[in-house]
Amino acid sequence: MQTSKGVLVKMSSKKVVLAYSGGLDTSCAIPWLKENYDCEVIAVLADVGQGEDLEQASAKARAIGASKTYVEDLRTEFVRDYVFPALRAGAKYEGKYLLGTSLARPLIAKRQVEIALDEGATSLSHGCTGKGNDQVRFELTYQALAPELEVIAPWRIWNIRSREDALAYAAAHGVPVSQSKENIYSRDQNLLHLSHEGGVLEDPWTPPPTNLYQLTASAESAPGAPEIVEIGFKRGIPFSVDGTALSPVALLEKLNEAGGKHGVGRLDIVENRLVGMKSRGVYETPGGSILHEAHEALESITLDRATSHFKTIIASRYADLVYDGQWFSPLREALDSFVDTTQDTVTGEVLVQIYKGTASAVGRRSPFSLYSEQFATFGEDEVYRQSDAEGFIRLFGLPQRIRHLTHKANHGKLSPMLEKWQEKASLEKVGSGVS
Repeated sequence: MQTSKGVLVKMSSKKVVLAYSGGLDTSCAIPWLKENYDCEVIAVLADVGQGEDLEQASAKARAIGASKTYVEDLRTEFVRDYVFPALRAGAKYEGKYLLGTSLARPLIAKRQVEIALDEGATSLSHGCTGKGNDQVRFELTYQALAPELEVIAPWRIWNIRSREDALAYAAAHGVPVSQSKENIYSRDQNLLHLSHEGGVLEDPWTPPPTNLYQLTASAESAPGAPEIVEIGFKRGIPFSVDGTALSPVALLEKLNEAGGKHGVGRLDIVENRLVGMKSRGVYETPGGSILHEAHEALESITLDRATSHFKTIIASRYADLVYDGQWFSPLREALDSFVDTTQDTVTGEVLVQIYKGTASAVGRRSPFSLYSEQFATFGEDEVYRQSDAEGFIRLFGLPQRIRHLTHKANHGKLSPMLEKWQEKASLEKVGSGVS
């Protein structure tokens, strides 16, 4: 029994630790969990740089029924241990998405599990919908770290089926929310990005409204003169901007500010969700876009051809793992070992020009650079003898020569490639009426 203002209150033996954001879904989840599970709800609020007043959100959680709240500052861990490793790997889902939401979810879920174990909780809960990727990211982390705990996913159980239903439920239960029928976008923000989904964006033919963006200026309103930023790296990890060493959080914040001012990092894509459907997302990732451009430029002079080409394969697989919620997996750890080796020489500085929505590397240097003016010059040199190329080309093209000679010996005709070309040309003439 617990006394509250002179009233005896019975505390439930069932404890549910909820990943709480303060938004519409998780705000509805607190009273719903208490009603349907007769449980004590402990809310975990993770600060990953969303720029919100989490103390106010914490007070709101307690006001609508949470017995306890945790406000956790995870910003440094997020950038250092999740954003930067993905950057070093070159991870971009489907070649474009920089995985802002995907990288934050396993960190939040990990801290949620740690608190649940400390509290002796019986269950874990989240506010992810049954159609989204985030439910997978949360629950795969739960399974990796505490599979014995029950998982309660309200969106897969309750009768709420839309944002409008959730607004109605919130109003009926006295839950204050910031969303409205006019502002019904689903947004997720952290230090790496801000995502926008829902509302008019669900029609892929509809351009994003001009008032949708919050971190980045439009190309039209961005400054009329370009700005160049210098980013320093040590073993693939960014550590300085314009010659000043910065903490991971301060560095990303500075690049977010510079990139946002110049409209860098906007992305409007239709992506393939893990759960099998396509989804449109509009993203703002100003600092992350600058960092990826700089890191790729530095790798271009510090990685050999074979390693660089193979690393692109690894980058794609790494991005898939992160997107699919498999951060805590043996394969991701193994890929990190490979990436770590490739980054031994990725040290140096890169100049990135940001201007009217673009970020372009315009200079790169490294003490480990494999680029040599002596080799690259078109002039005379003592190291690379251009006449050597003749023998190299003959050997490199040997399979093609053997194929041609074999075909000619067996058929007494042109090479198979020329035969196909002539046949195609004849068909095209017939189709066009040329005789």
